[in-house]
Amino acid sequence: MHISRTDLNLFVVLDAIYTQGSITRASQVLNLSQPALSHALARLRAMFNDPLFVRQGSVMAPTPFTRSIIMQVRQGLQLFEASLQTEQNFDASQTQRGFNLGLRDVFEATLLPQLMQRIAAQAPGITIASVRVERAEIETELSSGNLDMVLDVPMPISSNALIRQQRVTRDRLIVLSRQEHPAFYRKKSKALDLDTYLAQTHVLVSSRRKGLGLEDMELNREGLRRQIALRCQHYFAACRVVASTDLFLTMPEHYATIANAQFNNRIDPFPLATQPIDAHLYWHANTENDPAHVWLRQQLIEVMRGEE
Repeated sequence: MHISRTDLNLFVVLDAIYTQGSITRASQVLNLSQPALSHALARLRAMFNDPLFVRQGSVMAPTPFTRSIIMQVRQGLQLFEASLQTEQNFDASQTQRGFNLGLRDVFEATLLPQLMQRIAAQAPGITIASVRVERAEIETELSSGNLDMVLDVPMPISSNALIRQQRVTRDRLIVLSRQEHPAFYRKKSKALDLDTYLAQTHVLVSSRRKGLGLEDMELNREGLRRQIALRCQHYFAACRVVASTDLFLTMPEHYATIANAQFNNRIDPFPLATQPIDAHLYWHANTENDPAHVWLRQQLIEVMRGEE
């Protein structure tokens, strides 16, 4: 097979079917008829001498061969698209692009409202899909093109992964408790000290079924432990629990201003000196110079840093 005899549009079809898991949905995304997409798939199958996709119920499931090449196909498409778009002709207001962002609920609440305001005003043709990604899979998801960018805590990245990163914000831990919590009315001091903190029972927010939270790791460094009465998945739910119980909740300050707004729980600094909580933006080297990626990365960074 020689590239001069290959229709590169077929690889766009391959990626669309892989992403959508359906010929119908892929045809809608590409604005092609189903017969045209089926014809393109037949050409791909003949080209690679492989079925590429097999129907499993209502889903077109990729074959092992398709799984083995999809990363290279996506990287090639990204590089080719980037070569066609230069800074000189990029116009955010005219761009028609979809981006997949790896975000946790903390960042969804703090980032998405302002980001979507900017997109509506400056680049209405851009669409955003926010998805959850496990930290262990960030490199793979960015390298394969499944995700365009990820916002998460600092983490080690393989030297050969071609993953770029930039710190975008710095936060600190604070402690929530309900107004008129008895712990503050049994003492003359109204401030939260470490002894009072450790004497309480706590809510731990984590998406994992087990393991320590960041605050527990900080306590462990000092040989300290706290009592966890509730482990839940979301800070909003935890804020509501705190408002109606005597449990304490430790969380990032920036998100607390949003999640706690309707509950008006008491806010105190975490009673132990800790390192700031950094958030990093991650992306793949293949998209480093793509104008639309560059534009969106800049918007993300400015929003996270509170720039107007």
